[in-house]
Amino acid sequence: MKNNIKYIVMFMLVGLGFSCTKLDENAYDQIPADVFYTNKNEVLSAVLRPYTHANAWVAPAGQNGWWRMAELSADQLAWPTKGPHGEDGGQWKRLHYHSWTVDEAGYNNAWNLMYWGMGLCNSPIQNLENRSISEMGITQAEKDAYIAELKLLRAFHYLKLMDLFGNIPISLNVPTGSVPTEQYPATSSRKEVFDFIEKEIRENIEKTPKLSRQMLGRMSQAGGYAMLVELYLNAEVWTGTPRWDDCIAAADKLIANQGGGQNGAMALDKDILSQFNTTNDLSKEVIFSIAYDYKRANFEPGFAADFFHFAQKDIYGGGRNGNDGVVVIPNVYNKYDDDDQRKKQWLLIGPQFKFANPKDPVLGTVEYAGKPLVFVDNIQKNTKNSTVSTMSEGEENSGVRFNKYRLGNSIAGFVVNGIDTIAVQPDPNYNNTDWNIYRLTWIYFAKAEAIMRKNGGVATADAVTLINDVKKRAYTAAAWPSRAYTTTTLTLDELLAERGREFIFEGFRRDDLIRFGKFTTTNWWDHSPSSAHRNLFPIPQRQIDLNSKLKQNPGY
Repeated sequence: MKNNIKYIVMFMLVGLGFSCTKLDENAYDQIPADVFYTNKNEVLSAVLRPYTHANAWVAPAGQNGWWRMAELSADQLAWPTKGPHGEDGGQWKRLHYHSWTVDEAGYNNAWNLMYWGMGLCNSPIQNLENRSISEMGITQAEKDAYIAELKLLRAFHYLKLMDLFGNIPISLNVPTGSVPTEQYPATSSRKEVFDFIEKEIRENIEKTPKLSRQMLGRMSQAGGYAMLVELYLNAEVWTGTPRWDDCIAAADKLIANQGGGQNGAMALDKDILSQFNTTNDLSKEVIFSIAYDYKRANFEPGFAADFFHFAQKDIYGGGRNGNDGVVVIPNVYNKYDDDDQRKKQWLLIGPQFKFANPKDPVLGTVEYAGKPLVFVDNIQKNTKNSTVSTMSEGEENSGVRFNKYRLGNSIAGFVVNGIDTIAVQPDPNYNNTDWNIYRLTWIYFAKAEAIMRKNGGVATADAVTLINDVKKRAYTAAAWPSRAYTTTTLTLDELLAERGREFIFEGFRRDDLIRFGKFTTTNWWDHSPSSAHRNLFPIPQRQIDLNSKLKQNPGY
């Protein structure tokens, strides 16, 4: 059973009629705030509202948000044009080639979504602070905990905005009526935003509940410590001052289970699938996630839209296809060795067969209409025997595909496991898979990197142990000894490569490349180095047109 965030979703989406797709919709367009907050259920629905909205921008959910900008500008994933599909005005090419402009509609959409989410935090904070506990039907302890939780969640919004755009305005109030232009918020420097985020987390982390089953999918003390790890891991890039000791200290809080756990004591899962399957709410290592409940609330993961082929439901035995968009860049697949179970389990390649009958091939729908669908590790027009490989040369089968998160199956069928074919019934948790934002594995990697950075880039025994404790889950006992890192083999370049293998699809690749000095200086596939100012995205010109106090980032 998933926690109360699942149940409240249904109340919010159905009872209040909220939506995450209309940018012109008010947060309380059907129930005015002055007659809301009259009981605990109403209070809780307002507290949880920003979490459902976060699905639209922090996860790959079919909208231009933080995730698309963070991953599709890096060296592992791309959205190439495939025949008649995916051109989309050239936006994915500009993202891939780092040739974006100051007036990209997609980046403006991300800005709007993230600041809208900020407003969904500011509004209940303001309302909770200005109302008595008696009129809301809650205790003082509950009021204090809700406010602290929302302030941590607001800090998370600022962290991700600062990550993409650097210098941004800080706004903590909900305006009433029209706002005079002289009251518009001005740009704060990245350092000022960093300091604000750190202060908000430090002041509220102990006031927020520890992570528990009840707090699954919500910001908790564990989520606060994870944000501190991310802040301090990137502090040298974001502020000019390294904070490696602080990064290690925050990571140790989580490793020592001082922030709680969503299923007992926080610990690494013993395998590489528990964090990503339909029951990943039972994972012991997930720290903060977007929690979904399809059966009770009709609230489903959005990643199918970006990742799934037009005929994906035949492959998985589910009810969802996608727009055949995001694929793995050529040769990333080969960065995994053949004994690495992540290569076999998290990536989809080769001939595809129907879940209902694995003897029947899945057929293509465009260039391969009526022909078996075979996903290939290239992006080129194979039907024309072309070897030209660019963002413009794809076909419907181009690229290795996403298989990391599993939605399960809604029909009976068969799973092929080696030479065995196993009959399976419909998954009772179909379409309920949560999307992880932070997991303990990422904390292990962050601590190991901080240790190495402190040590002049050289691995210590502690750093090696942290990475090996994670990596060994991907290998059999027989294969593992020759794959284990040593203090000699775990270099910074190898750490970056291993981060790529472990965290593919999870949203961190752009930050990793920037931190390792490779985002604008390195070639990958058909991408050439770009100017250093591309480490930041431009402040959307449409926002500057609305608020003249905003300052454009250097180089744009």
